[in-house]
Amino acid sequence: MFEEKTPPLSESAENVWTYRGYKMKAGEFNTAMVHFYRGEITRSNVWRTRLDRTTNWAVVITGAVLTFAFGSSSNSHVVILIGLLLISLFLMIESRRYRYYELWALRVRLMETDFFAAMLTPPFTPHQEWAARLVDSLLTPEFPISSLEAIGRRLRRTYIWLFLILGIAWAFKLALHPSPAYSLHSFIDHAAIGFIPGYSVALTVTCFYFIIFFIAVLTVGLRDSPGEILSRHELLDLPGDFLHGLADAASQILPEDMSLRRRHENLMIIITAKPDEVSEQLLSVLSRGVTALEGKGMYTGQNRSVLLCAVAPSETSHVKSLVYAVDENAFVMVNPTEEVWGSGFHKLKPRWQQALDKIKRAKPKGD
Repeated sequence: MFEEKTPPLSESAENVWTYRGYKMKAGEFNTAMVHFYRGEITRSNVWRTRLDRTTNWAVVITGAVLTFAFGSSSNSHVVILIGLLLISLFLMIESRRYRYYELWALRVRLMETDFFAAMLTPPFTPHQEWAARLVDSLLTPEFPISSLEAIGRRLRRTYIWLFLILGIAWAFKLALHPSPAYSLHSFIDHAAIGFIPGYSVALTVTCFYFIIFFIAVLTVGLRDSPGEILSRHELLDLPGDFLHGLADAASQILPEDMSLRRRHENLMIIITAKPDEVSEQLLSVLSRGVTALEGKGMYTGQNRSVLLCAVAPSETSHVKSLVYAVDENAFVMVNPTEEVWGSGFHKLKPRWQQALDKIKRAKPKGD
């Protein structure tokens, strides 16, 4: 597979990797990448299977809890509450496994979109940053999504239905056993557990479901998952715009250091010798504002213009293409931002007023 001798000059251009005198050709590099791709596919499939196994446990526990709870009128409703705790535990376990699955899925997607897809479409070259991203993932692996996003996604996809089934079953259990409840007072009395009064148990369960729904809605806008085919509207059958409005409003209401809203904007720093031409492209094509600063290259001693432009992540690649089409010697830096306020981004309003506006805009028509 490897050659110990230095190949002729005509073949040296194919060598892409050298290790202790051995030189790998382009075809051998592709073979290595194919085997690496197969290995990552296997690992992602293994963790996908572990996800399914946890879901199966949760479904089996739900069925067993319902069977026991309604098997006899003397059976306590406490078993349903224990089932809620077990399902919550499975949700936490599955969210952790889901983060590992997303790590392997990210590498698979990088090879699919920037290596294999580049072989099929012009100009038949991979993205200039794909190898660096893959190397970073191999040398310093990090979870591509947060724990909260993993919990929210598995909750919306699977576990919210199990929680709803157990919640409805618990309400029916209190209404029917040990005797039919013909009033709210008797219904609350049936919720008592030993010395714990019924209203305390009912309030605790209500708060639990409120937290579950809050997490499900609050994480709708977190979409860093590379291994999932993300639908536009995920949560139940409610209007998508209404849900996204609630999610944004909830993140606005939270304190600044607790806000879970993603800051998607990037700050592009462009050092170029053709500032007017580059600015014209950014202004006309992307309709983004550009600010120019004067700079000086300390190595060359030449004056350069430094352009600042805030863009969305989806526009980052477009900006780089526009810049290098005008000035192939330009120096471009992409910095993720914490917040961008102003025209075209977040409006300069108090947080409470922004939240109120989002709720008003998100309110379904006809209400």
